[in-house]
Amino acid sequence: MSALVAFPLQRHRLTVEEYYRMAESGIFREDDRVELIEGEIIDRAPIGPVHTSATNRLNAIFSRCAGNQAIVSIQNPIRLNPNNEPQPDLALLCYRADYYREAHPGPADVLLLVEVADSSLRYDVDVKLPLYARHGIPEVWIVDLEHRRLEVYRRPDGEVYLEKHCPEPGEAVIPAGLAECAVDVAGLF
Repeated sequence: MSALVAFPLQRHRLTVEEYYRMAESGIFREDDRVELIEGEIIDRAPIGPVHTSATNRLNAIFSRCAGNQAIVSIQNPIRLNPNNEPQPDLALLCYRADYYREAHPGPADVLLLVEVADSSLRYDVDVKLPLYARHGIPEVWIVDLEHRRLEVYRRPDGEVYLEKHCPEPGEAVIPAGLAECAVDVAGLF
């Protein structure tokens, strides 16, 4: 009888560059919904009509009030570091005349990230929120579709946000980076 030798499993963490080479070589299809989190490729859930509606509402709200003060980016990558490139549902980015033509925006370019959560609530709260805090994203909104609730997170510190606010329906929320834009919480649902 042979003895089994226990050893820890090794994971190969991908960099953003390796991730893009995989895409360029055809491993992913154009319509695959994946993102790179902590060096791992994560499949994202298909987008249903309620999720699409909420994202479109946010896009309309922010596009009206952002003007040339911010860029509204829908389901596009944010390069946090060499091993993390999530694709939040919506990002308000610092305005740049080139619209980030040469590179994806990084943490310093982000005013606000929004995750619209239907089936992804636990993942957004337990995985993505600490990731965003760790990289200094100043403000994150989680639109919880199941409970018809908005969670606003501000003041990142390590892997947590020191401030969490759940505004009531009818209350207006103003993104810290875009003072001219008041969002009526009831209008999100």
